[in-house]
Amino acid sequence: MNYILLILGILLIVMIGIWIYKLMEKGIHVWGKEYIKGAISNRFRKRPQQTVHIMFMFTDHFEPMWKKPPIEIERQRMNDWVEKYPVLASKHQDSDGRHPQHSWFYHFHGYRPEHLQRLSCLCFSGFGEIEVHLHHNYDTSAECEEKLNKCKELFSQHGGLITCEKAPKVTYGFIHGMFALDNSNPKHCGVNDELQILRRTGCYADFTFPTSLKACQSAKINSIYYATDDPKKPKSYNTGIDVEKGGKETGDLMIIQGSLSINWRFWPRFFYPYLDTGIITHDSLPVKERVD
Repeated sequence: MNYILLILGILLIVMIGIWIYKLMEKGIHVWGKEYIKGAISNRFRKRPQQTVHIMFMFTDHFEPMWKKPPIEIERQRMNDWVEKYPVLASKHQDSDGRHPQHSWFYHFHGYRPEHLQRLSCLCFSGFGEIEVHLHHNYDTSAECEEKLNKCKELFSQHGGLITCEKAPKVTYGFIHGMFALDNSNPKHCGVNDELQILRRTGCYADFTFPTSLKACQSAKINSIYYATDDPKKPKSYNTGIDVEKGGKETGDLMIIQGSLSINWRFWPRFFYPYLDTGIITHDSLPVKERVD
């Protein structure tokens, strides 16, 4: 009996060790404090009595040219979206009777006029919006700003990034390639004043996070907030001021984060609970156990 207890104790220690290692690998030392504070706050938060509207928001890192296939493969990928997505989306409506709106964060360096034109047709048919997805390495501030302005010029030629107003303007949502916003990973950015550049070029909000890359993930999680750029330092989005109903805009850029959590109800790897960064892939499906 003592031997069985000893073995079980050792197994428990090993499992805890694996779990701690995995969480450290995913950066819990960066965001763990905020996670615990949020969990405690949610436990004691008063539940609203009226109807709560829940919105699921997805940022598609859209790259028809992924893995650099022949142009025929790119076109087939686009065909799938143009032909199949409207059929799928039209089958579903929210409480206002509106079908899903997809956000294509199109990769700037994969620009092809024919692809943008086809996406634009989907958008004008009411099926989504085109936004900006940029990878850049070791850029200067001037180079980064030039790329973003060029991106606006090209995408807007196809009707992308343009608001529906009497006096339309070009504006965009943004996600950073490799999650390296504001030089959090110099290899994939290089620009400490990126938040200011984004604001200057018409970005209304950043949608990059969360991520399991600990160098890039902010200490602030599960938030919509304003970040103020320090042009002399990287990762100025690490903290910020929460957006509030009736509040005033502040700082340089609004950061809209997806959910980052430890899902205690979902153990796909058996040894440790699921660290959920909100990603949707073939092996991270949108199952009901992932909804809080």
